[in-house]
Amino acid sequence: MSKSTVFPRVTAPQIVACKAEGRKIVGLTAYDAVFAALEEEAGVDFLLVGDSAGNVVAGHATTIPMTMDAMIFLTRCVSRGTSRVMVVADMPFGSFQISTEEALRNAVRFLKEGGAQAVKVEGAGFLLPTIHRMVESGIPVMGHLGLTPQMINVFGSYGLQATTAQEGEELIQQARDLEAAGCFAIVLEKIPASLAARVSEIVQIPTIGIGSGAGCDGQILVNYDLLGIFDKFKPRFVRHYMKGAELVREAVATWVHDVREGTFPAESESYEAAPAGDKKSVKRGRKAQ
Repeated sequence: MSKSTVFPRVTAPQIVACKAEGRKIVGLTAYDAVFAALEEEAGVDFLLVGDSAGNVVAGHATTIPMTMDAMIFLTRCVSRGTSRVMVVADMPFGSFQISTEEALRNAVRFLKEGGAQAVKVEGAGFLLPTIHRMVESGIPVMGHLGLTPQMINVFGSYGLQATTAQEGEELIQQARDLEAAGCFAIVLEKIPASLAARVSEIVQIPTIGIGSGAGCDGQILVNYDLLGIFDKFKPRFVRHYMKGAELVREAVATWVHDVREGTFPAESESYEAAPAGDKKSVKRGRKAQ
């Protein structure tokens, strides 16, 4: 590889540089190749293959059931559908908490098998040596503080986090610790906007907000939320940029009507076998495909 060769995808250093340049970072979740390609074309900086797939794709009540094999499959799909964006894989519950060795092994799988360029882990504290080991091994790590959905059985709800002065100071220290451990960015989920802005001023690495106000260095949303496809409930921090669920229902209902009325498929949407020996008809048929 020549010195002039440029890595084709957005890299962790480029994400970090956005903060110094004052450029807002834009992330979005993706779980398949089709949506990933569309989101890349729209200009996002990175795609998170979130374990939120447990909710919006798999239909679970929490993210807890998601497995390594399931997450690697989804990550591989997103990687195949893109060529420019940074793909960040969410490490699922149980894949990084047991030991540093197991966490490193699983993180390596995301890069080698899933085609990701980075992984995301929830929490700090006892995970700091593990994060440091990952980064030393060549695996960029994105941190995640505030509302960490994998801790739902401890939290008991998806409510606002770090609401007291003491909790705010603890979160700030956790952010400092994640930066020191080598994280290139930190997701701040559902914490007071003023606290998120303060964290963003203190740490040198970018903060990516979700439900944490406009003071973060970037923002991320679940794509199904942004597109209004998942409409069973709408958190306060979500903005629907289209009525996706309504559009899908209308389109499918129209197709159901057309099939039952016999107007689908039309003649132009059907095929006829070419007469034997009619090479021109065969060629026309292949073009029609």
